[in-house]
Amino acid sequence: MLYREMGKTGELVSILGFGCMRLPIIDGKNSIIDEKKATEMIEYALDHGINYFDTAYPYHGSMEGGGASEPFLKKALHNHRKGIKIATKSPTWLINEYSDFEKYLDIQLERLGTDYIDFYLLHTLNTRLWAAAKKADYAKFLDNAIKSGKIKHAGFSFHDNALLFKEIVDSYDWEFCQIQHNYIDENYQAGKEGLDYAAKKGLGIVIMEPLRGGSLAKNLPDEVLNVLKRANPERSAPDWALSWLWNNSDISIVLSGMTTMEQLEENVKI
Repeated sequence: MLYREMGKTGELVSILGFGCMRLPIIDGKNSIIDEKKATEMIEYALDHGINYFDTAYPYHGSMEGGGASEPFLKKALHNHRKGIKIATKSPTWLINEYSDFEKYLDIQLERLGTDYIDFYLLHTLNTRLWAAAKKADYAKFLDNAIKSGKIKHAGFSFHDNALLFKEIVDSYDWEFCQIQHNYIDENYQAGKEGLDYAAKKGLGIVIMEPLRGGSLAKNLPDEVLNVLKRANPERSAPDWALSWLWNNSDISIVLSGMTTMEQLEENVKI
């Protein structure tokens, strides 16, 4: 596995991150994690050098009550804590006042079975949630959480326009950010404009949706596949999409939400 320094955090992270939003499931209706298959995938990832595991409060559950992803990682990673980086996110839609920030951080520490979170993000910031975070004094919360040792590095994930993205970047001494980016979405949300802006500020940059929910890995139009095959018949569609991102040295990590061992094996090989 290859590693890059995560911006001004100084942390070395695997360029492929394990996104835990799409773990294999038994019951699609209730998002019940297939723990046997998911654990096998986690072990394979660890054996092949992946050291960054990204989760969030609602993954494999509900926005209000939380999900099963964090508790699953508690079990899957309990023997590997010192060698890995855990990233999770504050449920900003549930934050009404300052104490809510502390409440949910403590809940997440318990759910993950850890004394600290390496990379803690304000989740899915947009105009409304950004206003709520400011009202609840997010900056004081992050400062105190870092000072207490409960989190190591503060960041945010983002779903809005480039103008708001720049405002957020300039509002606090963030160490990293997480944005959607792929070769289709260069001008979507934060886009290349936001990516370049964050990089100039020294932020580590984590990419989500590199395959656009799988649409860049399968069911590409024949005319597109023909172009890719003419360029290099040995490279797969996921290879083109992931490598396009990794070729940008400003990007620290590309997250992949892998559901099967086959997807994981292919991404590791790429």
